[in-house]
Amino acid sequence: MTLRRRLVFTVLATVVLAGVFLMYTRPDFMVQMANQVWACF
Repeated sequence: MTLRRRLVFTVLATVVLAGVFLMYTRPDFMVQMANQVWACF
């Protein structure tokens, strides 16, 4: 794997993880997601 490809994957993973972290800081979003998951059962 080239250095450029590894750098792109690292930046992409960092952006995704930051987005997930920001979603966890919004309690109303987490309640909505929990309700949607619970609705599947």
